[in-house]
Amino acid sequence: MSSIKRRIIKQLYFGKKLSGTDLSERIHRSLPVTNKLLSEMKGAGDVVELGFAPSKGGRRPMLYSLDKNFGYIVSVAMDQLFTRIGILTMDHAFVTPIERHELNLGSEPEALNILCNLIEKHIQASGLDISRIIGIGIGMPGFIDLEKGINYSFFRSENESLQKLLQDRLHLPVFIDNDSSLVALAEYRFGAARDKRNVMVVNISWGIGLGMVLNGELFRGNNGFAGEFSHIPIFSSNKLCSCGKTGCLETEASLLVLVEKAIKGIEQGKITNLPAITVSNPEEACNAIIRMALKGDKFCIELISEIGYNIGRGLAILIHILNPELIILSGRGAAAGKLWSAPIQQAINEHSIPRLAEHTAIEISSVGIKDELYGAAALVMEHYDREVHKKTKRLGNIQPQTFGIYN
Repeated sequence: MSSIKRRIIKQLYFGKKLSGTDLSERIHRSLPVTNKLLSEMKGAGDVVELGFAPSKGGRRPMLYSLDKNFGYIVSVAMDQLFTRIGILTMDHAFVTPIERHELNLGSEPEALNILCNLIEKHIQASGLDISRIIGIGIGMPGFIDLEKGINYSFFRSENESLQKLLQDRLHLPVFIDNDSSLVALAEYRFGAARDKRNVMVVNISWGIGLGMVLNGELFRGNNGFAGEFSHIPIFSSNKLCSCGKTGCLETEASLLVLVEKAIKGIEQGKITNLPAITVSNPEEACNAIIRMALKGDKFCIELISEIGYNIGRGLAILIHILNPELIILSGRGAAAGKLWSAPIQQAINEHSIPRLAEHTAIEISSVGIKDELYGAAALVMEHYDREVHKKTKRLGNIQPQTFGIYN
């Protein structure tokens, strides 16, 4: 497939439905050349016509989209404790149920082998021809050097590229990125950050991650480490953070802290309808707290408000430095919805200069916990016209039975 056709595929993936004129402008080719290529791709079954666009005066243009089964993307969303895997079509629909697996990256020495094993089994169970899989996108926590493909926090591979290790094992193109960066990528490509210039996307999870859209582009920093919101030193307490420092935002504002505070409150005799929870099952505990808060449980609402206020203190700093037009609250914590809004806004009102804060809107992600999965798929297609095709040409004919699953 020519490089221009690959660019058309990439644009259709992100644009969903575009006219020949739209595509001509995006790939920087003349309309006759673009229409000729679209005709060829339609004949090959790669592109489908959707009908004419609504009239704006004059001749109505034909709209095109990718055939939803043009190819498939394996999407992996990881946090410190759990890993989710799904496979998506070109119209962003899951062709397999999303699998959730417990995988503690901090305590499991065989985490890399387990991850590969899970991905291999998921692909085999799907029954899909591996040659139709475009690539694998993986979002994971930690300090990830995008140029070297190394995660300095987890999956320590010394100076060897983690990305290469995964590709050699899985026999498919693999792309890795920080989980919060992919949450922001999903919002930037498909969600509330689309067509915005300056947006902060907060990933409320076991830590507090951050993805940034600056000047209309996803910002990752010098080597991919930008957005370590969790580790802004805000508090004067001596509570030790996972990074080894004290006073970090994460020590007073995360879903793990939410669970810890709930357990402590129950032990102190707080009145609540919250069922018995344990720190050993943080996901179930967190879901229970949010569920009861949404039902009006005063104790649970107070817990979320306290965490939200602390997040708001951190956001006040970002507003002063970056002056964003929009802040999106995403991740698993987004399930609490507007319960975050009042305490976060209160903290911003108290700690931000009004002239700056009054022009920053706050929204709850409509996607929430699936953001990272969509972002991991988008990561693969971000590279489609540059790298995926090269690797696919070399690796795409491998059959499913060549997977070396570890027993």
